Amino acid sequence: MDKYVLITAGGKGYRVGGPPKQFEELLGYPLLMHTFQAFDFLSDTSKFILVLSEDKLDYWNQLCQKYNFQIPHQVITGGPKRFYSVKRGLGLVPNNALVAIHDGVRPLVSADTINRCFEIALRKGNAIPAISIHESVRETDGPLNKPVARNKLKIIQTPQVFYSYLIKKAYQQNYREHFTDDASVLESTGEVIHLVEGNDENIKITGPADLMIAAALLKRKKGEG
Repeated sequence: MDKYVLITAGGKGYRVGGPPKQFEELLGYPLLMHTFQAFDFLSDTSKFILVLSEDKLDYWNQLCQKYNFQIPHQVITGGPKRFYSVKRGLGLVPNNALVAIHDGVRPLVSADTINRCFEIALRKGNAIPAISIHESVRETDGPLNKPVARNKLKIIQTPQVFYSYLIKKAYQQNYREHFTDDASVLESTGEVIHLVEGNDENIKITGPADLMIAAALLKRKKGEG
């Protein structure tokens, strides 16, 4: 079965201000290129699709030339929300494939996690990487709060891998506020979600502190620190 990697990178910037985080330089390369490189071992057997906001297309092309970026990929413009961006990207994916949908600001996903997701999705139709919570957790309700058993909770990551015909069908429905990831979109159609083990390093870069952590982790991964 053909494999596709759909990377979403249409964000406008840090939540605390600053330039678009997917283009921040990290160890000499834009963050988004590190994300692509995490999947590079699949480049001979998979097709890559990148979703960008329309106003960043020229900038991305300039970066690819500047850094001599060689991973083949197709670029498509995104929509006003991630839901619509993914939907547009899925339009380039055939119905008889496996598709991994990944956040462009997760450069530290491991090859083991990626392979595990594809393997389980091939068997069960979908695979969603998740990790355990190590801190105490409380649920708030106005001024009240109560502890929650953390062993019943998981942190959800990407790539989320699906039979393409299932996730494409799911994205034909109207957007809802509780669609926080692709798994929630598919689940709303009645499909059972299958969780697989993710990797703790697979953090989502949402602010400057995350960028510092990612730099340290990438150095360790590359054997530079």
